[in-house]
Amino acid sequence: MESEGKMTARLMLAVCTAVIGSLQFGYNTGVINAPQEVIEGFYNATWLERYNEPIPESTLTSLWSLSVAIFSVGGMVGSFSVGLFVNRFGRRNSMLMANVLAFLAAILMGFSKLAVSFEMLIIGRFVVGLYCGLTTGFVPMYVGEVSPTSLRGALGTLHQLGVVVGILIAQIFGLKPIMGNDSLWPFLLGCIFIPAILQCIMLPFCPESPRFLLINRNEEDKAKSVLKKLRGTTDVSSDLQEMKEESRQMMREKKVTILELFRSPLYRQPMFIAIILQLSQQLSGINAVFYYSTMIFQKAQVEQPVYATIGAGIVNTAFTVVSLFVVERAGRRTLHLIGLGGMAVCAILMTIALALLDSVGGMSYLSIVAIFGFVAFFEIGPGPIPWFIVAELFSQGPRPAAIAVAGLSNWTSNFIVGMGFQYVEQLCGAYVFIIFTVLLLIFFVFTYFKVPETKGRTFDEIASEFRQGEGQMVKQAEELNSLGHNADDSQV
Repeated sequence: MESEGKMTARLMLAVCTAVIGSLQFGYNTGVINAPQEVIEGFYNATWLERYNEPIPESTLTSLWSLSVAIFSVGGMVGSFSVGLFVNRFGRRNSMLMANVLAFLAAILMGFSKLAVSFEMLIIGRFVVGLYCGLTTGFVPMYVGEVSPTSLRGALGTLHQLGVVVGILIAQIFGLKPIMGNDSLWPFLLGCIFIPAILQCIMLPFCPESPRFLLINRNEEDKAKSVLKKLRGTTDVSSDLQEMKEESRQMMREKKVTILELFRSPLYRQPMFIAIILQLSQQLSGINAVFYYSTMIFQKAQVEQPVYATIGAGIVNTAFTVVSLFVVERAGRRTLHLIGLGGMAVCAILMTIALALLDSVGGMSYLSIVAIFGFVAFFEIGPGPIPWFIVAELFSQGPRPAAIAVAGLSNWTSNFIVGMGFQYVEQLCGAYVFIIFTVLLLIFFVFTYFKVPETKGRTFDEIASEFRQGEGQMVKQAEELNSLGHNADDSQV
């Protein structure tokens, strides 16, 4: 049985190749922050060439907000379309096909300056958002399905590691001396074709998900062959047995649509948990820090705020690695609670630092510590865990639809924070992070009382817990109903 938890070369190749998509997601999330002034200069020059007058300030603000936020709109559409691809074409082939969108986005954004068209840049941001929305569904699903139960949490964390490494690369490449300048910014946005080519070369050498082959395609021999390569052993009977049990469970269920996830009492509770976990990631305030970190550091009077932002990116990456090593020991639920609680404390410290900035010395240093702590606690729990725990909460049948709904929730809240934070910040000033503190505490209480621990448990064991819980609720309802009938009879 030890072989079940063994890391093999084929498993590592499959996971690392998939995580290239996560890197793309992170890169495109962070790339727009640093070169803002340079790209706004391009918008102004384009407007001037077309209309012989400088671009109005309000128009420039609207165009820039659209350039940032349309990425999330594309993400919403992409994440909601995950189920259309993975059940028809398979997990691996879906990732391969999605790269067409990455190439198209690279062309649109990379040649926007040459074509003197900010519309091309904005459409390119939408297309790459579509790609990233699909990726945030494909990668956690594929990684979860090829990983042995004992390594599923650690390997699931690699998706988030890919995201934060992508953000860090974008922050470094976005520095003016590197590519965040007037001549190289189109390549900064368009260089996403390089990882797309790399993934296209590597994916054909990766196996299809054995769960997809056995459960969706009923190709047991292929699934067995893939499992032997992934596990590095000839005895894969326990893996096959688990999948067959899940398949038998699916045979008793009819095909699950997105509407049925909400209608069926069987899926309602895990679906509600999945959505709240995604909201806990995005409404924690982390994207407010990622999108506007440079602005926050400027308000805190930090010298060289861009480098402080890169420092936050390094902390981000380091603590994702920490999470990778502790997630199978501490458990998903415990780490999520630690992360949410730590972020709430750091949000309070950030509020104090920003409120007392002008009257008390050294508050700019407290703001840096608070932001770094905020980012560190995010990567311990709320960063990686919501992505892969959704795949763990559902069996094979409802999993694609559940991941699509969870992804849509994630991207929608991402969009709301991206569009709304600067306006809320203008309204609330130094006290803006109090809103996030309240939300973090609500998510902490919800996680404590409602989220089950999934560490070391098979997909079917987790799903059966919800089935048992639902069965108990139905039984209690029937007992109450019969008591009511008995009371009526006695009155008669």
